[in-house]
Amino acid sequence: MADNIFRKILDGEIPSRDVYEDDDTYAFLDVNPLARGHTLVIPKEDAETLEDLDDGGAALFDTVRRLAPRVADAVGAPAYNIGLNNGEEAGQEVPHVHVHIVPRFDDDGGHPIHAIQPSPPSFDDDEMDGIQDAIADETRSL
Repeated sequence: MADNIFRKILDGEIPSRDVYEDDDTYAFLDVNPLARGHTLVIPKEDAETLEDLDDGGAALFDTVRRLAPRVADAVGAPAYNIGLNNGEEAGQEVPHVHVHIVPRFDDDGGHPIHAIQPSPPSFDDDEMDGIQDAIADETRSL
């Protein structure tokens, strides 16, 4: 078993403000919320990153899909962001895959997903063609 805060929450060693649970997933309020109702959804399976999940994240994302609009409705939010930091370089702090549901409100000062990178790179057409080809080559076996 992994030894991280989410495993300890799942094992009942650390309390959490749970909002949903099924056979495969568990959802609870973030202790450092970015907004009212900020919820984390985690798999019960020990997996550090998305690609480590046995089912490829199907159960996790099914829960997120069903839970997100209900979280937003519960706190009166007209919209929400979904976020997953997959790997240390992406900002993942807990080595257990988790998805953030962040309710969004009018004039909340938040930003869209493109605000993650304040100085985005610029690519010319040849570079974009090369990136497209590389990704297409990697995905051909899906």
